[in-house]
Amino acid sequence: MRVGIVGASGYTGGDLTRLLLFHPDAELTCVTSRQFSGKYLSSLHPNLRGITQIKFEDYNVNTITDKCDYAFLAVPHRASMSIMPELLETGLKIIDLSADFRIKNLETYEYYYGKHEHPELLEKSVYGISELHKEEIKKTKLVSCPGCMASSAILGAAPMVGTEAVDLDRIVIDSKVGSSASGREFSLSTHHPERANVVRPYKATNHRHTAEMEQELSAVAGKQVKVAFSAHAVDMVRGILTTIHLFLEKELSEQEVWGILREFYAGEPFIRIIKQKTGIYRLPDPKVIVGTNYCDIGFEIDEHMPRIVIFSALDNLIKGAAGQAVQCMNIMEGIDETRGLTFPGLHPY
Repeated sequence: MRVGIVGASGYTGGDLTRLLLFHPDAELTCVTSRQFSGKYLSSLHPNLRGITQIKFEDYNVNTITDKCDYAFLAVPHRASMSIMPELLETGLKIIDLSADFRIKNLETYEYYYGKHEHPELLEKSVYGISELHKEEIKKTKLVSCPGCMASSAILGAAPMVGTEAVDLDRIVIDSKVGSSASGREFSLSTHHPERANVVRPYKATNHRHTAEMEQELSAVAGKQVKVAFSAHAVDMVRGILTTIHLFLEKELSEQEVWGILREFYAGEPFIRIIKQKTGIYRLPDPKVIVGTNYCDIGFEIDEHMPRIVIFSALDNLIKGAAGQAVQCMNIMEGIDETRGLTFPGLHPY
């Protein structure tokens, strides 16, 4: 597969290049950046020194078409929608990591992101969580990868909202995310003296990832789901830990919850159910999945109040972005979805 990355200068673009350079079935033929055109890829992604001599080049639809079979779009929100029509016309298979085509309902999209330039394309995209949409991903030419916090929340909550045991009008979700989720561009809030040593709430209400969570969880449940979501910035570079509070309408045993999770994710290679009786990593922890394409999911049942607490951990730049995108490419190509993605995390990290 000849693959190119449009907008490869950011953190997600860096991880995409790393994954694709070592993918056994892919050839990275083109990386673009208007700002850094002509510079070596390794000048921005120093972990790739000595591994590749490829340089950034300006975006040009003809160049992408001539050099690539797949195009990954790692550009800011609202940037991909302007180039999507011409890219789709070329027949390329496209994996978009921006938010531009994630939300199917136009009114909902415009509430969170503003006016959409090409709403006619919203229904052409497939939401890129392979654990939920594998069959659709196989057939599409446009995948829209989910947000990182949305990924952890949806993967954690989906098995239980598909049962009749959960109150679908009262789902409370909290995500704690590392600084790399803010991207390469910096601001006062991401400046190290202000970002270090914090557990800082931000967008405690009305976070735009709420739209993705409600869209996908409603599809699983077969009825409208309401989510109350809050995000926190914490003092780590990579990783997300999402805590999901599901209030029960009927009692469930630990064995029953185990069964629901295992059945829902049977055969899914990157979902691990974590609930150990001993050790310090008894429940999911982003520390042990950094650099991997795994999502670890665990749970506790609250006997004091009828609820299940689900914990979901993943690397925001891999399973929450670049790794998930490569997984989708594998599925679109009809090869083993784990190709180029089977590596463990680092411990200690």
